[in-house]
Amino acid sequence: MPVPPLDSAGLAAFDEHYRFGLSAADQDEFLPAVNGSFASSHAVEQLYRASAPQAPERAWQTPSENPYGAWYVTTSITDTAEGPLAGRTAAIKDNVMVAGVPMMNGSRTVEGFVPVRDATAVSRLLAAGAEIAGKSVCEDLCFSGGSFTSHPAPVRNPWDETRNAGGSSSGSAALVAGGVVDIALGGDQGGSVRIPSSFCGTVGHKPTFGLVPYTGAFPIERTIDHLGPITRTVADAALMLGVLAGADGFDPRQPEGVAGADYVAALERPVTGLRVGVVREGFGLSNSDPAVDAAVRDAVGVLESLGLVAQEVSIPWHTDAMHVWNVIATEGAAYQMLDGNAYGMNSEGLYDPELIEHYGRQRLTAGVHLSKTVKLVGLSGRHTFLTGGGRYYAMARNLALDVRAAYDRALAEFDVLVMPTLPYTARSIPAADISLSTYLDVALSMVVNTAPFDVTGHPACSVPTALVGGLPAGLMIIGSRFDDATVLQVAHAYEQALGGFPAPAGSAAPALAR
Repeated sequence: MPVPPLDSAGLAAFDEHYRFGLSAADQDEFLPAVNGSFASSHAVEQLYRASAPQAPERAWQTPSENPYGAWYVTTSITDTAEGPLAGRTAAIKDNVMVAGVPMMNGSRTVEGFVPVRDATAVSRLLAAGAEIAGKSVCEDLCFSGGSFTSHPAPVRNPWDETRNAGGSSSGSAALVAGGVVDIALGGDQGGSVRIPSSFCGTVGHKPTFGLVPYTGAFPIERTIDHLGPITRTVADAALMLGVLAGADGFDPRQPEGVAGADYVAALERPVTGLRVGVVREGFGLSNSDPAVDAAVRDAVGVLESLGLVAQEVSIPWHTDAMHVWNVIATEGAAYQMLDGNAYGMNSEGLYDPELIEHYGRQRLTAGVHLSKTVKLVGLSGRHTFLTGGGRYYAMARNLALDVRAAYDRALAEFDVLVMPTLPYTARSIPAADISLSTYLDVALSMVVNTAPFDVTGHPACSVPTALVGGLPAGLMIIGSRFDDATVLQVAHAYEQALGGFPAPAGSAAPALAR
């Protein structure tokens, strides 16, 4: 569609916006030149349409039975019967594109969109023999950890369906925990792989930033976007990460030449003598459940029984890192995810013009239905951007280097760092009429330990501790950037020492204890 010509009033409004100070005569002189420039926009559209892919024909269904409210749609998509994931069923978080299958991202602003391309992660899972069993429900635009902002309904926790499953990869974790699928793909910008894994008792690994290509997933903020595995066992997480990792040539988040490793082989390395830093600032938070802190310290004791050497370490930056994440995740996301219609500009990589067009139009017509967390991002992020012109974001990005360096200094002394994944166990799914303060508390108050590592890019894996009051809690293991192998190695040794992780009653998953 050609760009509609600009009229005099429109040009005058743009002059006012940019404070160009054009006189009426200047504006009259500029108008034909501006309108003449739109010929290139039209030409680019014509060229793009001539080569743009078409969505393949793939069968999908709205599930008649929907355990935990965790499926958006179900499918049965395979490419090959061979490969390291042959025979494994996989759920794909519904912010990740599966070509020809509807994608909603938990939000009415995306509802009705059908991607024309597979995300790189999806292509790699299919090439490794996995069966894509469906798209799993996620929070509204993935901006919540409470599993209750998703449209049309919350995702329920398999351990207690009156409680939340965590978010934003809520459906992925619930389906894995309940044994409905073998493995799942999640996304993580503030903890969204690890939060539902802690609440649901699964293994959730947030890889090093840039290790797994984000191409084909709905972005929130380019500097904190991650995709990662959610599984029942650490061995499956290592297997899945080996399939997902490595450069695809389309994602600007990835360093040149980044490659994965044999993460499965790394699980067999001896752990005796590895040094574990127990981060003091990760415990005793204002909203910490002492029983969760105790369960994590007991887990550290298990590691010590295996010959790892644990010692407390103080990283004061961990306390302030949330301020850095808050600015990046509000101002940055308001600028990119909202005003920038998810992708923003000024970066290389593969864009999705179809999604940008669909969401950009629907965001304005269905914005009233957005979650209160997304509205908070837009209101606060827009104000700080207009107030500071981007300087708060710029300061936060610079401080992120200091935060990263603080963890790097600790990781020069220790092989891994540990702390509680979340300060508490799953809460009751809230009523629809709760106050804004309660809404935001249930949605966001759990991210204090998880969010810093989205800013710094360090790999972090949540594995279940012993149950706390009959509910899962998480031990988070953090490693040096691009040393995901050691993180998984320690996690696997811990799992083997326990004899396996618990599964909820009624789950099809094998259980150590119910």
